[in-house]
Amino acid sequence: MARGRRRRPRNNSEEDMFGDYDNFYGNDSLIAHVADIEHKYLQDKNIHVKAAGEIVLGNLQSGVHQKEQDNFSASQNVVVLKEGACQMCDSDPADGNQELAESILDDLPSSQLLCFEKMDGLPSASRTSPISKGRDEHVNSFSDKIIDPLSFYAGAEHKNRPTDSSSHSTCVLFKSESLKDHLKSAMTGNARAQTLQVSKTKQLKEAVLSEEIFVARKAIESSSLDIGPFYGLPSKVKDLFRQLRGIETLYEWQHDCLMLESLQQRKNLIYSLPTGGGKTLVAEIIILQELLCRQKDVLMILPYVAIVQEKVRGLSSFGIELGFLVEEYAGSKGRFPPIKRRVKKSLYIATIEKGHALVNSLIETERIDDLGLVVVDELHMLGAGSRGAVLEITLAKILYTSKKTQIVGMSATLNNVGDLQKFLQAEYYTNNFRPVELKEYIKIQDTIYAVDSKTQNGFTFSHLLNFKYSSNLEKADPDHIIALVTEVIPKYSCLIFCPTKKNCENVVSMVSKYLKKEFRAHKEKEKQDLIKNLKSIGNGTLCPVLKQTIPFGIAYHHSGLTNDERKSIEEAYSAGVLCLLACTATLAAGVNLPARRVILRAPYVGNDFLKKNQYKQMTGRAGRAGIDSAGDSILIVQEKDKHLVQDLVHSPLENCYSNLLLELTKGIQSLLLSLVGLKIAVTHEEVDNFMGCTLLGVQQQLLSKEKSFSEIIKDGLENLIEKGLLKGRISEKDHNSKSTLTITPLGKATYKGSIDLAYCNILYRELKKGLEGLVLESNLHLLYLSTPYDMTSTCSPDWIIYLRQFNQLSAAEQKVADIVGVPESFITKMASGQAIRKNVDNAVVNRFYLTFVLYTLLKETNIWSVSGKFNLSRGYVQNLLNSAASFASCLLHFCEELEEFWVYKALLIELTKQLTYCVKTELIPLMEVAGVLEARAKQLYNAGYKTLAHLANANPETLVRMIEHLSRRQAKQIISSAKMLLSEKAEALQEEVEELLKVPMDIPGTH
Repeated sequence: MARGRRRRPRNNSEEDMFGDYDNFYGNDSLIAHVADIEHKYLQDKNIHVKAAGEIVLGNLQSGVHQKEQDNFSASQNVVVLKEGACQMCDSDPADGNQELAESILDDLPSSQLLCFEKMDGLPSASRTSPISKGRDEHVNSFSDKIIDPLSFYAGAEHKNRPTDSSSHSTCVLFKSESLKDHLKSAMTGNARAQTLQVSKTKQLKEAVLSEEIFVARKAIESSSLDIGPFYGLPSKVKDLFRQLRGIETLYEWQHDCLMLESLQQRKNLIYSLPTGGGKTLVAEIIILQELLCRQKDVLMILPYVAIVQEKVRGLSSFGIELGFLVEEYAGSKGRFPPIKRRVKKSLYIATIEKGHALVNSLIETERIDDLGLVVVDELHMLGAGSRGAVLEITLAKILYTSKKTQIVGMSATLNNVGDLQKFLQAEYYTNNFRPVELKEYIKIQDTIYAVDSKTQNGFTFSHLLNFKYSSNLEKADPDHIIALVTEVIPKYSCLIFCPTKKNCENVVSMVSKYLKKEFRAHKEKEKQDLIKNLKSIGNGTLCPVLKQTIPFGIAYHHSGLTNDERKSIEEAYSAGVLCLLACTATLAAGVNLPARRVILRAPYVGNDFLKKNQYKQMTGRAGRAGIDSAGDSILIVQEKDKHLVQDLVHSPLENCYSNLLLELTKGIQSLLLSLVGLKIAVTHEEVDNFMGCTLLGVQQQLLSKEKSFSEIIKDGLENLIEKGLLKGRISEKDHNSKSTLTITPLGKATYKGSIDLAYCNILYRELKKGLEGLVLESNLHLLYLSTPYDMTSTCSPDWIIYLRQFNQLSAAEQKVADIVGVPESFITKMASGQAIRKNVDNAVVNRFYLTFVLYTLLKETNIWSVSGKFNLSRGYVQNLLNSAASFASCLLHFCEELEEFWVYKALLIELTKQLTYCVKTELIPLMEVAGVLEARAKQLYNAGYKTLAHLANANPETLVRMIEHLSRRQAKQIISSAKMLLSEKAEALQEEVEELLKVPMDIPGTH
């Protein structure tokens, strides 16, 4: 920077407004120097306007730094760098040019840079660079401390304009006033004007970002090999990955994958790498290219709600900095159809089910082409039961209805890739890269074998366990788990995968009993804080197993925990407070919790023998990049299972097969119904054509020979007509009948509400019956209608508790029991063990018992006390609550399509909200933020953060200081998520206002 530069105090006196101006040029007056330049260089009246601008600015800079000239174009108080923008941003921060540019912009009022705008009355567009011409206008929108760096770009339409400005090259530069007068006049105006709130340096940085995004867009549109500073993205993206993720460079395979010709040509892609290889980063870069460069919306489909919320938290910071929206579609969250944004683009992060509903709504509103990219994580989920069927349906619809939407799928465990490539019309990329070496072992008795699929046995001798066991310890721990875990903990982390939930708890209890007392001293204060936190979550109650194990840094992790407990344990493990977790297989496919060592307690998941895919997912958790230098996995095997494990080692990964036929009501029937409802295919012939494009169609040679594929489809359509969901006729003789099928109102409500076809008719009957006498004294009746059908089969009522709850009902509530068909006499007899003669529907009885659980839960809002009252695990109660919230949301969409059920709409909106959050009303605004659960919401509320705006404008350092057990990273994520949600809500309101104020095109008498 120029030395000796001083800033004089400014005042409002016009006399010394420019007198003795100490400028970056030395002691000379800036005005005087401009006059000299003008006199020297502008004698030729025919000099080009553009050249003049370069000379003036070039000479102003040359006094400090004799380097290349920087050309500036300015529009509406926004300074935009020309073609050199990308290079400047990538250069060293100490680079003279950048410092100089910043110093100029910091000290000169914007009107000095705009002085050329007024020259000879020429429009500004005639003097801007080819790149800056590409922008029609810059829209500035700043809302309460949330600055959108991309808003300078918002709404810009980039048209192919001529880049030659020679038509103006012979214009006379000045007519009546000299440049000196123009500059002085502009400076005077600027000095009188109100000071801009945003610094010029910040404007420059934001302008550079806008410029880079524009260049990147143009590069991608022209399929140019010059892809800009960071894979076609502004260098700010690279900085954000460094700041937020600690990622300095990409792995070689990631670079190769991003440079694939198929990606450049926007072909569909499947890529497969071992767990921990860095697949997600590639997906995120492709997503950002679509959002920022191609200006299209993106859908990211993830398998579980917890992963959706984690990803929403992780990408909100990018959205805030880069100017796109991140919208959560999970559980009961999500808007159908999504709001059509005029300016910002949206990244929809969705579970499989919500992703399907979102795609349906986009097809219905003819907006599917707005979706530029769909990314599917864990693509092998295509073979996973009903959820796989829904994922297949979603992808098939996108492929069939939009030729502009690119699909990218990733997985660690794929085998029959050929089928998937054919289905998705995709290229394939694979690599065996792992950033940390994984060593796989098998333990039989006290011998450790190294897994080696090249040998006949599948494993070779490695070493004997070296750990002295007493006879008591040998009895308690025959599998030598303590010997295996103490080799790594507490310095490193360890995961033990167990077949059942009960087994998880038994293992941690046993290990904590026999660990040495020294383990208690490791991070003792943090462990006490964790216990205190878990107690507050349970309103003073703590699981006795966790109370015993946490002081040793050990805990269990399975679906028996509440959401709040699970989150606390995950955070403690990630922070190193807990060093050992015993968990079920769901953790391997769920949250990202890596370990130095992974132990598989037995080659079973529940009662089923381990599959190769499951084995790979579990062992893949060992040794994650940036955390461990190495990783190992140990599978504990009994002698009787030795031959099965040998087969497991030699076997390939399982094939991925379509589940459309296996999952009849959620699979093929659901698909056929929505095809007709969305008018994708409305004749038997069209339906046949569509079905040929599904994974089932690709794999139809695997079907039994009893019926042809077309006959299976015909049977499905006839079944839907019988159920009253479709109308039409399918000719017996002519399979390619041209007769058109139409959807009935019930059929439309069923597919729009994502209701399982197995329950749609009974649901309709119960809602209809409710209209005859809906009891609204309490929400018991409405809760019964919102209790999910698919949980009744897992419910075993405790009849004593059932009777006790029944006796507490008011007269009006007992009337609800009569309406739904649960007589008191039946419950009394069941509780006393008497014989039952009366014929009662067990599914209804079980469902009403679950309704009691939900009813009590909404009154007490405490999962711990309710689980104790009904003798159920708190995890089961939590799962019931989550399922009920999701089903209530589906029920609402179902009722919206049937006019006769108008009365339910308002009631269900409120009930869905209550079930989603199940907390006191004042905490709901805070719990809308991704990842903020009840315990954290209470902490924030008590600390004075009572609204979304409070959180969005919070200081992360203050938040960490005021909220217990909150890391700086978590604080930043919460603030980013709150800003994103606030921005999203503000955008939605703005869209609504603009829609209301839009002048209709068809006003009578205007043509």
